[in-house]
Amino acid sequence: MKKFLIAIVALLTSISFANAERFSLGATVTGAVFSADGASELFTGDHSGNRSSTNVTKSSADEGEDAEAAVVMGSIFFELNANDKFSLGVNYVPHSMDSETVENITNTEGNAFTASARNTVKVSFEDLTTVYALANVNDNVYAKIGFVQVEVITDENLGTGGAYGNADLDGYTIALGYSMDLADGMFARFEANYMDLDGATVTNDNDSTKSVKVDGISGYGAGISVGKSF
Repeated sequence: MKKFLIAIVALLTSISFANAERFSLGATVTGAVFSADGASELFTGDHSGNRSSTNVTKSSADEGEDAEAAVVMGSIFFELNANDKFSLGVNYVPHSMDSETVENITNTEGNAFTASARNTVKVSFEDLTTVYALANVNDNVYAKIGFVQVEVITDENLGTGGAYGNADLDGYTIALGYSMDLADGMFARFEANYMDLDGATVTNDNDSTKSVKVDGISGYGAGISVGKSF
């Protein structure tokens, strides 16, 4: 996947403003639904008041191992138009996308008569960046494929101590859209897209027997863009 990013960036830098027919700037609003596949918490070795020495995996959902969330995100994009059929671009989400804060009370000794700990966790997705290639199928319809990278920031307050680290997730996106030319070089686009991100595992920095794992994150959505070509 990173080889794909390097190849696209190399192509982008090889197309200078002098060689490109034109360039475009714009903004996009996208609504999407994302699903975290195989989201779980893993306890290895001794855990839960040393009642067991086997590994335990706790799913994040009551049924299955998927957790879904709907998001709305705004982004800006820049494109170099090599010709009337092919463009290379970068799309960037300048704001953070935050999950709800999840809270639970953990019995630290394993029975109802001992102390409990309050845990809160929130996850933020920052610097979502897509490097993409866009091909015009005809005067209005286009297809797009891109490399995606996002930083996952964990913000937790664990009564049992410790914290989970952050992680960079890589993935890809594909899209199919419809573009309309407006006056004075302006244009509007309507796009349906799909995104797939790799999984990650982060370990509690105060207790190496505890870790949180996600097999992958995937999502689908639709967006509206307005831009101008120069």
